[in-house]
Amino acid sequence: MTSRQIRRFFRAFSRRIEFPVTVLLTGAAAGALLGSSRPSLDVDFAVVLRHRRGRRAWDAVEAAASGAARDTGIAANFAADISRWSLISFLDYARHTRAYARFGRVEVRLLEPAYWAIGKLARYLDPDVRDLTGVLRAQRVAAEPLARLWGRALRASPGSSACGAFRRQVEHFFATHGRAIWGASFDPPRAVAIFHRAARIPHA
Repeated sequence: MTSRQIRRFFRAFSRRIEFPVTVLLTGAAAGALLGSSRPSLDVDFAVVLRHRRGRRAWDAVEAAASGAARDTGIAANFAADISRWSLISFLDYARHTRAYARFGRVEVRLLEPAYWAIGKLARYLDPDVRDLTGVLRAQRVAAEPLARLWGRALRASPGSSACGAFRRQVEHFFATHGRAIWGASFDPPRAVAIFHRAARIPHA
């Protein structure tokens, strides 16, 4: 996924939209704009309808996304609330975005890297790890605030097997990839301890 492909998709999307829409871009497409170089041919995003509501407005968004996918060959996955895609809480992700571009009536924003990373850590496949390391390094995201945020996300999540998996994946990420991102002085046990405190994980 490249910036040119992303712009092409949203230009095609915007041609079919007749009312203001805000898009919050996440997934591999957002990762590509934030510093990852992994190839992908889909866009994942939340849709915010500020002035229109109801089934007719949502039908129009669906039609616009389908048409843009046909025009560009780029698949679209979208929802009013992307936090429903995960059992791990995305917290108040919609309040943590940055401007990217405007295409007609469509404003496209990117999730801030720390919030974008929650979804990647919740899934934690090899491509997600590559995205995480590329973006966190490129964006120079500080490790300690990141650990606190991910701990808060775990604490806010409803109990499920996904919580244990998320905990192990954060621990593994700091231990295995932390120094590649933050340098030789990075202290994985300290980052994990900060994450545990924020998540309120009891220690024996």
